[in-house]
Amino acid sequence: MTTAREIMTPDVSCVRASDTVLQAARRMAELDVGALPICGEDDRLKGMLTDRDIVVKVLAQGKDPVAVHAGELAQGEAVTVGADDDAEVILQTMATHGVRRLPVIDGHDLVGIVAQADVARSLPEPRVGDLLSALSVDD
Repeated sequence: MTTAREIMTPDVSCVRASDTVLQAARRMAELDVGALPICGEDDRLKGMLTDRDIVVKVLAQGKDPVAVHAGELAQGEAVTVGADDDAEVILQTMATHGVRRLPVIDGHDLVGIVAQADVARSLPEPRVGDLLSALSVDD
């Protein structure tokens, strides 16, 4: 069975919890991505920051993106998968938690990200269709 390690995007960049939201947004633009993991000063994963988080939780509320730090937007424990978890675990985790991107960890180390697009490229169409259906619920 296909594992997270086989389909993930490796060499993922983190935004530091201490970085401002403006710094994080610039990093996202530079990398042309819509989400970045938030890592603490100890290099441990603290959460995920999405472009939607920046818009909804900072800009739409009139907060200053220079005054808000990425770590303030990390909510609870990050949803992750292990590097050796199989496709079923990935699909189940994404569907259960309603997330389109999963940080992949090996022990305590962040080793990659599995995005919905990675799943679509790697798994048979019926499984991808099930995931898309589960993630396409209106907010």
